[in-house]
Amino acid sequence: MSTSRADLLNRAKALPALSVADLATLTDFLHARTGMRFGEAKRYYIDRRVADRMAQRHLTSFADYQALLRTEPSEVEQLINSFTVNETYFYREEHQLSCLSQSILPEIIQSKEPGEKIRIWSVPCSSGEEPYSIAIWLLENWALVDAFNVEIVGSDIDTEIVAEALEADYGSRAVMRLPPELIQRYFLPSEDGRVRLIADLRESVIFTPCNITDAASVARQGRFDVIFCRNLLIYFDAIARVRCVENLFTSLLPGGYVCLGHSESMSRISERFITRRFPQAIVYQRPEVT
Repeated sequence: MSTSRADLLNRAKALPALSVADLATLTDFLHARTGMRFGEAKRYYIDRRVADRMAQRHLTSFADYQALLRTEPSEVEQLINSFTVNETYFYREEHQLSCLSQSILPEIIQSKEPGEKIRIWSVPCSSGEEPYSIAIWLLENWALVDAFNVEIVGSDIDTEIVAEALEADYGSRAVMRLPPELIQRYFLPSEDGRVRLIADLRESVIFTPCNITDAASVARQGRFDVIFCRNLLIYFDAIARVRCVENLFTSLLPGGYVCLGHSESMSRISERFITRRFPQAIVYQRPEVT
């Protein structure tokens, strides 16, 4: 017999908070697998999510939950999913999309023939708003979009959010920055006032699971001309940040570009990138020769 959400909430509320030692054990575990660093300041956030997972698995002691994490990779995946932050919407940081079509791509195609592949990676992609935004933006703003084989890949460590991205069903907040004519052109009405991206656009983006701090996971994605990795580095400590940036560098083709979030910078992380100050945005380029 299935357990109701109310029962699970009550069961989770009845569980004790993590001890100081258990909190340290859990945060070290998460850091080793995701690069994200949590601490005492995030105690309520951590206790709530661990309690939810323990209630789901009918466990009452953290020691038992630790044992489960050691034996069930699927539970590790579920725990990580519960800790990821998926705040996004269409056309977020639009100036970078403008930079993509007006400055970055015109440079990239100087070394490509018509019909050649251009690979663009959105990581983390959350529920798909960013990679789908890239697809819509290029259709609307780059006259040469059909002259090249543009491949857009969206990746995220959260496997549940990747499944949501594939569905591409969104509430009003997700599309609040889109002009009404674009919503009419690229979306269909869904249930409860939601909208769903048209099939052609859903099929134009490839979605994959990926842990950006794990070199093997990143290598499986191949190499890219442009990477959007926005508002992720702020969740990492210094060591994980360097590891992430090294993986991004390796993932770029020579001469490729990476776009970070507006509050992020390569300057204190790596000297391997060239800082490019375009009229629309500051981005970072892998040198043609390294």
